Amino acid sequence: MNKITSLADLKKMKDQVQNRLKMRENSDAVETLVQIKVGMATCGIASGAKDTMNFFVEETSHQAIDAVVTQTGCMGFCYAEPTVEVTLPGKEPVVFGHVDKAKAREIIDRYIIKGELVDGMIPMNFKTIHD
Repeated sequence: MNKITSLADLKKMKDQVQNRLKMRENSDAVETLVQIKVGMATCGIASGAKDTMNFFVEETSHQAIDAVVTQTGCMGFCYAEPTVEVTLPGKEPVVFGHVDKAKAREIIDRYIIKGELVDGMIPMNFKTIHD
């Protein structure tokens, strides 16, 4: 655990704990929330996925967007790391590539909030098989 040396450190720690609790509480009704999955395999981490994930966590909280931000393993798009899968309620998942903080802001502002398509989508050429 990090050493708390200021009021700002304490506030940051409080916010982190509240975000974790919110994510845990929201996990029961995940299909009604925006789901954001950040690829955090070695290739993603090396390309900056930790910063991307932290930005999504902080910005969705700051804008009061009902979202669950989680990490996932390799999505198979190593050439486009960091990759992020976004699923809006009632919609098919969309994967975005090369997601830095600027692209993450655009995804939140245009795709998640306004429902507009954003450059950088990776076309999906497969479907999940359901029994």
